[in-house]
Amino acid sequence: AAQKILAEGGVKNTDVKGSGVGGRITKEDALKAIQNKKGGAVREAFSRVERVEKMSRLRKTISDRLVYSKNSTAMLTTFNEVDMKPIMELRAKYKDKFKEKYGINLGFNGFFVKAAIEALKAHPAVNAWIDGTDVEYHNYYNIGMAVSTERGLMVPVMKDADLLSVAGFELAIRDLAGKGRDGKITPDDLMGGTFSITNGGVFG
Repeated sequence: AAQKILAEGGVKNTDVKGSGVGGRITKEDALKAIQNKKGGAVREAFSRVERVEKMSRLRKTISDRLVYSKNSTAMLTTFNEVDMKPIMELRAKYKDKFKEKYGINLGFNGFFVKAAIEALKAHPAVNAWIDGTDVEYHNYYNIGMAVSTERGLMVPVMKDADLLSVAGFELAIRDLAGKGRDGKITPDDLMGGTFSITNGGVFG
């Protein structure tokens, strides 16, 4: 956890004096180091783990087996069809006003992100990740949007996406995609995601 925090904050391990056993760097050490570097409060997202639960032996075994299965078998993709007619009608009605106001086209990705966030709020376990033998549940929504670049597939992250409007999503997606195409994506842009969405729109 400390290493993850330092990486996100752009601080090297060698620049931090650990206060843990044997000089190990603790989570608190990492947060203080970032706070000193930034000269102010640590970005709130670093400390917004809602709760941490120890995984049961059964759940840990299931987790291990799922990873093993993913790495050793052919994956199956399932599809669920959704009626997009109401969204298409909404887009057709407001796309000209939207472009006039924000300077970008009103696409579908903003609606997809909004829908994903509402689903994550209803099912918090999907917005969690596994850290060793713990499951960390988060009360924030950092949404990764997969984009294809000349350097390969990247998943830049929209931090605190639940605080954005549909217009905010579209602007953030445009900016992140532009940074990806221009080779300006930073490690911080790729870290901290709690859920990812594949963006296949560029391929029709």
